[in-house]
Parts: sequence; C-alpha cells; structure tokens
Amino acid sequence: REFYDDGTPLGTSAAEECRIDAIAQALAVLSGAEPAERAEQALDAAEHRLVSEEEKLIRLLTPPFDKTTHDPGYIKGYLPGVRENGGQYTHAAAWIVMALARLGSGDEVAELFHLLNPINHTRTAADVERYKAEPYVMAGDVYARAPHAGRGGWSWYTGSAAWLYRAGIESLLGLARRGDTFSMNPCIPSSWPAYDITWRFGAACYDIRVSNPDRQCRGVRDATLDGAAVDPSAIPLVDDGRTHEVRIVLGVR
Repeated sequence: REFYDDGTPLGTSAAEECRIDAIAQALAVLSGAEPAERAEQALDAAEHRLVSEEEKLIRLLTPPFDKTTHDPGYIKGYLPGVRENGGQYTHAAAWIVMALARLGSGDEVAELFHLLNPINHTRTAADVERYKAEPYVMAGDVYARAPHAGRGGWSWYTGSAAWLYRAGIESLLGLARRGDTFSMNPCIPSSWPAYDITWRFGAACYDIRVSNPDRQCRGVRDATLDGAAVDPSAIPLVDDGRTHEVRIVLGVR
C-alpha cells in the first residue's frame, strides 16, 4: 500500500500486520495497471482474506495494526478490528465490488453488493441487535472485533453511500454517463434473465431494458435506441422531452 520513511513496505505478505489491504488490491485493478492474470490474483486474495460472510463485511486490511514497531499513523490509534484498523472501511469495500465488475465477475459483484447493502444487516432481530445502525443509510465502517463484530459504526456516511451507489448503477447495472452520451456495460449475475431502468434526464425519459437470454455475466451482443442500432458505449443523451427506448441484449456475438 505504501512505504515507511525508512523504505520498509506496508502491506506485504511478509509482514505480521497489514499483509493485505483492500485499497491496494482494488486500485491495482481499477487503474488498469495490472495484467489480467495479476488482477485476478489480487481480487482472489482480497476475497479470501478480507471478505467475511458471517459478519457481513469486507475488511479494509488484515491482520490489524497492534504491536508493529513501525508507526502507520493515526489508524493504529483504533483498537484492532475497529474502523479502519481491520474493520470495514466502506469506501474500499465498494471499490472491491467495482474492481470485480471490471473483471466481469457478475455473480461475485452481486453477492458482495448485497453483503454491503445495509438492509441485509437487519433481516432478523438478531441482525438488528448486532448491527445497531440504521438499515436505510450507509455506515462508513463496520466493526470486525469481537464481541462487536458486525456492528455499524459512523452511519449516514455520504461518501460511502455515493461510492456504493456508483457501484450499483455503473458497475453492476452498467449505466454510466459520458457528457452528452451514456454507455451500457452491465456486469450482472448469470441468473438474471432481465432488468429495467427508467432514467429521467431533464424532461426526457430513457426506458432501458436489458435482456440476458444466454445467462451471461457481461458482454453486449446487440443495442438499439428507438429501434435503430446504436453503439452501446456511446448512446446519445438528449433532453428533448421525449421517451426513448433503449434495448440491450447480452450474449456472445
């Protein structure tokens, strides 16, 4: 993830603390700096070491800082497993979801998105008692330290909400605006047969239907705008007061 002043690396498999960090793993993929094989290894390691389905969280790093002789800064002021120090830092958790989408892992994207969705932390009375935060807003962090593992921390965290919103709309559903055009590049579970998006743009409305007849995670086979073929990476976006029909079909060309 970084280097101490004396040149010692922070975030390496040889370290006793902070052997792996979600930010470094995710941004290595999102930046496009790593070849596909290395990118897949980075996210496989992140899923194996940082994701806890039982506690419903994605840790920022592990093992947490505790007795290291180096000083990583204020993060070590938190107890091990609390907030950034080995708990879930939700910004980074959303970046892991976005990185998985970049690799086309639609089933895992949806699984981890549901893991982060606050409503899924309060499905039962026992979940409510453990999470202790509102189920309708994002928490900036979730504790990973017993006996408080799974407890929501700083809630109403707008930064985390914005990143998870982008992960859902852009990375999962595939809708991303680019100036006066938008693109459709979904990365969804193979089990999804179809989904719809109704997008109001000023006075215009874009009625978007994505079909998945071949049960693919990603890959646009056909795209039309108002019945005419269109480039799915540059669909015209016009505030003309009309309703426009966008039809996307996933599959192998």
